[in-house]
Amino acid sequence: MTSELRPLGALLSLSELNVQPRSVAVAEAVEYGLARTAEGPRLAVLAPAGSSRLAEFTGETREARGQTLLLGLCDAQNAAALRAHLPWLRPRTLGLRTSAGMGDRLGLATPGHVRALRAAGGDIAPIFPQQSIREMARTGRTPQQVLDDAMWGVFAEGWHEGFGADADHLKTTADVDRCVAAGFTFFTIDPGEHVGAVAEGAPAEALRAEFAALPWERLEDSADATLRRYAGQSYDLEGGTVGFDEAATVRAAVKYGRAVAHVAELYRHLLAATGGANVELEVSVDETERPTTHAEHIYIAGELRRLGVEWVSLAPRYIGDFEKGADYIGDLAAFEADFAVHAAIARRFGPYKLSLHSGSDKFSIYAIAARQTRGLVHLKTAGTSYLEALRTVAALDPAFFRDIYAFARGRYEADRASYHVSGRLDRAPDPAALPDAALPGLLDQFDARQILHVTFGSVLTDPEGRFYDRLMALLRAEPDAYADNLEAHFLRHLQPFAVEARGAEGSRV
Repeated sequence: MTSELRPLGALLSLSELNVQPRSVAVAEAVEYGLARTAEGPRLAVLAPAGSSRLAEFTGETREARGQTLLLGLCDAQNAAALRAHLPWLRPRTLGLRTSAGMGDRLGLATPGHVRALRAAGGDIAPIFPQQSIREMARTGRTPQQVLDDAMWGVFAEGWHEGFGADADHLKTTADVDRCVAAGFTFFTIDPGEHVGAVAEGAPAEALRAEFAALPWERLEDSADATLRRYAGQSYDLEGGTVGFDEAATVRAAVKYGRAVAHVAELYRHLLAATGGANVELEVSVDETERPTTHAEHIYIAGELRRLGVEWVSLAPRYIGDFEKGADYIGDLAAFEADFAVHAAIARRFGPYKLSLHSGSDKFSIYAIAARQTRGLVHLKTAGTSYLEALRTVAALDPAFFRDIYAFARGRYEADRASYHVSGRLDRAPDPAALPDAALPGLLDQFDARQILHVTFGSVLTDPEGRFYDRLMALLRAEPDAYADNLEAHFLRHLQPFAVEARGAEGSRV
């Protein structure tokens, strides 16, 4: 049993600890807080003398004001013990609330994310621990580290309103298992490798041959049954219609049939691993060359539902370009018209949220997305928090930033291979030609920004060890400088959704 949490004054009165005021909470007469020390952040636990609670934590103990004070590292054991007694530190499901995922490749960004969320207002449900398996591999982090790092930020800022934890872009059952073990609650399945590359204008005979060769046993279906289910059907969507003929049905199935089967298999594995408790699913087909048509969206939703898959959000591949580190590239009027139909499909076949992947810095479409979904939307960001870390470095240590930028330029052509970017080295400013005061502005120049964005893994895992320790030490020494940059940057992301979220509850029926 955990008693009502309320701030006490004992830890804060120990001025030598420099305890962060928002972090202080109490459960069953034991007080918890996060202290800033010369050696780095430390968990502070103040308990009555002789309390058995302290045995659950690791650290050094001493007498303080007639009680026992423990100072411990912000490590996995202390994180697990803290979650056991402060339930608001445990990730939870978010349902259909307007939500935003704020990825963090360094494990230090959550305080800034929390501050931005508070400043934005509105009923936006946050996901603080969010990282793809690909990003974990490139940064050398484990799912448990990702979750724990975000939890310490939640604790530091005293965020009691709940948060989710996104195991992003999972592709295998092994990926699922690792993230279940760590305690994630939001599982994003990425079947992109199973999406068929359907060429425009492909001969009907070739498509029918591929259609016949689909894994019908895995789909628990047949070619004839699929044609009966869709061909000739027309779906009314809030004043518009989307129709299927045989060709559209065959094309949708060839493109997405194997992906649907893969999602269903991973979903069933997730249910078996968790019993379905405290988990929710997102389906992502955004990392494909061609956009998801409205008919294809209906096919995906209809087939997932037929196979018993339950999901809370879906990320189609929208029209236009969603490049890393850049605003939306494309015709905004065309995007809104197309996106409005996707939103109507999500309401008709769900309701479920539409998810904006590669959503960082897409400022020109946020209001459109919030309005057309009526708040049934999930924003997913990742690398933009790393870029704000580099902006902080550029202001605090210009020489160090120049070294990072020069290294990134040398790695860009290799590292860009797995990202959708169009930045060019020949258009990016030469760091040697810029004064120190101009260096933070590189984070706003299109080409330099993309160069810095996609080379994060190479920077953080440089085999010569030139960057990671120095970068982390600088950000830990100046946590408020980093948090201030994040707050300002993420406020621009969150405000358009906060406006819609305030009035969204009544539309989710």
